[in-house]
Amino acid sequence: MVSEDGLDRNAVLAALPADELSRISRDLDFLDARVRHQVYQPGGPIPEVYFPLASVFSMVGMADDRVLVEVATIGREGMVGLPVFLGAASTPHAAFCQVAGPAVKITAHSLRQVLADDGGLHAALNRFTQATMVQIAQNVVCNNSHSTIQRAARWLLTTRDRVGGDEFLLTQEFLGQMLGVRRPTASDTARRIHAQDLIRYRRGIITITDVAGLQQMACSCYAIVKAEFDLITGNT
Repeated sequence: MVSEDGLDRNAVLAALPADELSRISRDLDFLDARVRHQVYQPGGPIPEVYFPLASVFSMVGMADDRVLVEVATIGREGMVGLPVFLGAASTPHAAFCQVAGPAVKITAHSLRQVLADDGGLHAALNRFTQATMVQIAQNVVCNNSHSTIQRAARWLLTTRDRVGGDEFLLTQEFLGQMLGVRRPTASDTARRIHAQDLIRYRRGIITITDVAGLQQMACSCYAIVKAEFDLITGNT
């Protein structure tokens, strides 16, 4: 059981009526998620789901036992483990922590018990599922239509939204994986963004210094997806 204080940092939990939040909090466990912490693997069971408070998780597509490209990111606006909500026991995708930070988790069994009442959690996860579908679909468009630097700017802005701050840990290797490019391309992209004084990058820590400039560099996909998630977080 965790204290209800601070749970409102997650938009799904913040949307719950007080009695429902009190009930689910009895089954929640707190953790400091570390980078690459695995939530589930392709084809494997999903024993727990996570509600990030300031951490960010990646859902990635796989092929030939290796990460191909990021499908979606999940932060304080949602829940990691949507297949459980949708009634699936497994998924061909993987999910792991991308940006370290606090989160709470609950067993899949306990989540299903809460969902059985068809209350606020069910409604909140329906809204999050819709937003995630928009994000995944727009990622397909983005990956096929926009340049690497546009996609990188979009990814940095999205991660900023998920974390709720301008600074987070990020290696160039990780950035390459998330963009589906080789590490030299990721390094060159980061240098080009840095050269325009939009970010600072030191020892694996990214600091966004010019949000407006980064928004101008990013493709229109960022605004489309952000608008959808703003409906969940109340940032309309």
